[in-house]
Amino acid sequence: MGKYFGTDGFRGEANVGLTVEHAYQVGRFLGWYYGQRSKATPENPEGRCRVVIGKDTRRSSYMFEYSLVSGLTASGADVYLLHVTTTPSVSYVVRTEGFDCGIMISASHNPFYDNGIKVLNGRGEKLEESVIEEIERYLEGELGEIPFATREKIGRTVDFAAGRNRYIGYLISIATRSFKGKKVALDCANGSAYAIARSVFEALGAETHVINNTPNGLNINTDCGSTHIHVLQEYVKEQGCDVGFAYDGDADRCIAVDENGDEVNGDLILYLCGKYMKENGSLYNNTVVTTVMSNFGLYKAFDNAGIAYEKTAVGDKYVYENMSQYGHCLGGEQSGHIIFSKHATTGDGILTSLKVMEVMLEKKEALSKLASEVEIYPQVLKNVRVHDKQTAQDDPKVQEAVRQVTDALGSDGRILLRQSGTEPVVRVMVEAGTKELCEQYVDQVIQVMKDQGHLL
Repeated sequence: MGKYFGTDGFRGEANVGLTVEHAYQVGRFLGWYYGQRSKATPENPEGRCRVVIGKDTRRSSYMFEYSLVSGLTASGADVYLLHVTTTPSVSYVVRTEGFDCGIMISASHNPFYDNGIKVLNGRGEKLEESVIEEIERYLEGELGEIPFATREKIGRTVDFAAGRNRYIGYLISIATRSFKGKKVALDCANGSAYAIARSVFEALGAETHVINNTPNGLNINTDCGSTHIHVLQEYVKEQGCDVGFAYDGDADRCIAVDENGDEVNGDLILYLCGKYMKENGSLYNNTVVTTVMSNFGLYKAFDNAGIAYEKTAVGDKYVYENMSQYGHCLGGEQSGHIIFSKHATTGDGILTSLKVMEVMLEKKEALSKLASEVEIYPQVLKNVRVHDKQTAQDDPKVQEAVRQVTDALGSDGRILLRQSGTEPVVRVMVEAGTKELCEQYVDQVIQVMKDQGHLL
């Protein structure tokens, strides 16, 4: 990760960590960089650089959109505006409409005062590290001046709401059968999904109930959506829905709620979709890609179902890289970023909900029954502030304490130490048969770190 760009783009508090000047500079670089590489195509006979932009519902998203457009057009790029839309819709439009790159303005599940710039390459994937490094060098002033476009070479801006509509049509086409007779609740987090999700489910015949779909620029992710699942849980129970789906601010993740109001997180979704795909012969390589934070119970369930699995670093970017490299077709995170590579190159919350509906309808079973085969292990995670993350984690006595916990747990749990990417923090996580046991082993390792003088 660089100074500005993390695993999911350039993110920070609007006009504090991420300013309009930053957005303008990113636009200037991307317009120039892709302008050097653009070639004439049937969609683009003049060979001009073409960039598509989407945004979520944060108040600052409009500000950053205008800044990016200014930078891009000043460098000679033509900019196509999807307006308020989801991250996966930008990815879809980029790869199907011949754009050089795509930009999504969003800070995902963060509060409204944060924002971010996610850049996607021409295949609709997270931008390559090599290009990110060049953007960072430009932001640091290491590349010198980029020439301005002049006269007829100055870029233009095009309303491209039609691209979002085509994405809606694409989602509808993926469904294998009608949703008629199903009562479905959708929590749109007052974010990007509000403009798309209802249209998809109503077109497929579901009795669709939507909550948190009145964005005002300040209420995105506020006590709603996939990070505040209790709201949807109560709604599903009160309204007697068959299922509920909650999205985050840019709708690239989905958490489900079963008919009893119980949460069905990303791990459970990976299991029920993975098992269904294995049964119908569509789980390529018989493998599901997870991150190291997936629950131990998921792996136990995969073992029982005869499904192999991979583990990557935390971040859907790393999940997709593994899937792409080895040809796997299903992967994701506990947080609800689920990637179906046959249909998408990023996590897609609405697509995920359609796939869960497919499993329910094809198997004619309630979501609670489908998810019941996974025994989720109790988990305790504690964040420890330390002087130096690497030194604390590599300390021989800390490593010995971890080994002792690993030996004690055997095949009935696990311990994981992971460094925060942005803070002086080491995360200590234990999964075991009881929460009390988790607490005991987590505190045991933290005490060693304290005794060794690592804690702040």
